[in-house]
Amino acid sequence: MTSFFQSLGMPFEGAWLLSTICGILLIALPLMLAVAMIIYVDRKIWAAMALRRGPNVVGPFGLLQSFADGLKVFLQETIIPSAANKGIFLIAPVVTFTVALMAWAVIPFNSNAILANINIGLLYVLAISSLGVYGTIMAGWASNSKYPFFSAMRASAQMISYEVSIGFILICVVLWSGTFNMNGIVLAQKGHVLGIINGFVANPLLFPMWVMFLVSSLAETQRAPFDLTEAESELVAGYQTEYSSMAFAAYWLGEYANVLLMCALNATLFWGGWLPPLDIPVLYLIPGFVWFLLKILFFFFVFSWVKATVPRYRYDQLMRLGWKVFLPVSLAFVVIVSGYLMATGHFA
Repeated sequence: MTSFFQSLGMPFEGAWLLSTICGILLIALPLMLAVAMIIYVDRKIWAAMALRRGPNVVGPFGLLQSFADGLKVFLQETIIPSAANKGIFLIAPVVTFTVALMAWAVIPFNSNAILANINIGLLYVLAISSLGVYGTIMAGWASNSKYPFFSAMRASAQMISYEVSIGFILICVVLWSGTFNMNGIVLAQKGHVLGIINGFVANPLLFPMWVMFLVSSLAETQRAPFDLTEAESELVAGYQTEYSSMAFAAYWLGEYANVLLMCALNATLFWGGWLPPLDIPVLYLIPGFVWFLLKILFFFFVFSWVKATVPRYRYDQLMRLGWKVFLPVSLAFVVIVSGYLMATGHFA
């Protein structure tokens, strides 16, 4: 795109800046629309599993319900508690929403459809996903209320518990692929098993890592059954208790953007990303971004399915799962995978 703008007579610096802005908008604007529609899909899945109708009034089949909800919160008054730290209180949802969009810069939608094809893309994603918890912590502290503060402490403990095991899981993926580049990780999965299956998930050593990554994704995004930061039976609405209007909507959008990001990471790291499921020439006639989108939708259905059917964990169960199960198992698999790769000469 930079070369295109240069062909119009622009200097390199201006062409690069304009092409970067266009790339960001090409990702951010469709993502915002996808978040609005995915909220509708989420509610429809929950309704179907509870034998209800779900949104079906606003627009055809209720498709405009999310936009009606957005207009409603936009017109509401923003109420800031008198004892709150107003600056941090207002910045917190902006942090959550911004961080949720930043990680998409290194997600490959196709072989050449990626905003920043950097060699440390996986490390970038890990770092950005770790920053998301700051919005929750800032909101809990700035609200100057005990329930949001308890929610902030839970969020920090929950993030630390599962970020450590996620790190070890990603090490196993990097060992097999030999790169931190997200596109390189996808290409390493081509014909990975028997020269036919595109995906690390079919590898017996990496399949348990995917299961743990999927569960950890639910905990990272604070989705049920790990939504302990918003446990309404204990903490009212958690860190969002004092928020209203667009500040609340920013948290809502950021949460779903993070869910879509984790669905994209599941597809990219273990399920072949934009590659078709099988390494068969006829399947490559379908564009890569279509395969990638279908995989994201599949994982989002799994996320909604879990939320509609699995009861919430207790806080002590959540901590036990992270520290006593996932951490030792993921660490053991790092040793097993690296030992196997050394024994088979993969590192030679």
